[in-house]
Amino acid sequence: MDLVLIGSGNVAAVLGRKFIAAGHHILQIVGRNASAASELAYEWDTVSTNYLSAINRSADVYLIAVPDDQVKEVAKDLQLPDRVVAHTAASVSMNVLAAVTPHHGVFYPLQSLRRDMTVIPEIPIFFQGSDALARRRLEKLAFSISGRQAKEIDEDHRSRLHVAAVTVNNFTNHLFALAEDYCRKEGLEFRHLLPLIEETITRLRQYSPAALQTGPAVRHDDDTVRKHLEILNAHPRLKKIYQVFTESIRQG
Repeated sequence: MDLVLIGSGNVAAVLGRKFIAAGHHILQIVGRNASAASELAYEWDTVSTNYLSAINRSADVYLIAVPDDQVKEVAKDLQLPDRVVAHTAASVSMNVLAAVTPHHGVFYPLQSLRRDMTVIPEIPIFFQGSDALARRRLEKLAFSISGRQAKEIDEDHRSRLHVAAVTVNNFTNHLFALAEDYCRKEGLEFRHLLPLIEETITRLRQYSPAALQTGPAVRHDDDTVRKHLEILNAHPRLKKIYQVFTESIRQG
């Protein structure tokens, strides 16, 4: 398919590479960041522009890959009444594009993406279309880069899925950051925890997280918990989270 990407950040960069690898043609990159847009255009042997007024109007699909809070701003300046237009935002309704075209939708990549990735991970794609044309093209595009992990999903389930994604990705990474800070202040090396982190993640491919729970909280080892909380008096943010998680684990 012929595509136009609106946006030149992490999501646009990674999806663009996946699209090209799947045999699609990117006609144009539209981005406010002139340097980032032209860099992607050079990489993909295409053209870029910083103005929506100069957008190529012959693509099969237009993908708005900008931060969630910028989708409405882009949509209000876009008119493509006979084209398929979708955004990549997790928690934004596809209806924000209703005035752009009757053929609108969502193309949500459930993955943490960075433009400097040297190896692109699996990217499950969750799509939604306002009509048969939008659904058909977005489904074809999703399956071309995600295969059996592509799935049609409605707005309510997409928002609920995003909650789970934030929990397992953003919140987990915050725990890693707190643990790294704790290690630094205590004269420990965070890198020693990496094999444990990797093993924990690897197990999830075979078992339910509930079946894998270990530690003093699930064992009701109160002596160890008290000792940990004493150590954490010097780390109030981590102590608060430790207490909340311990109580949650104990409740099962």
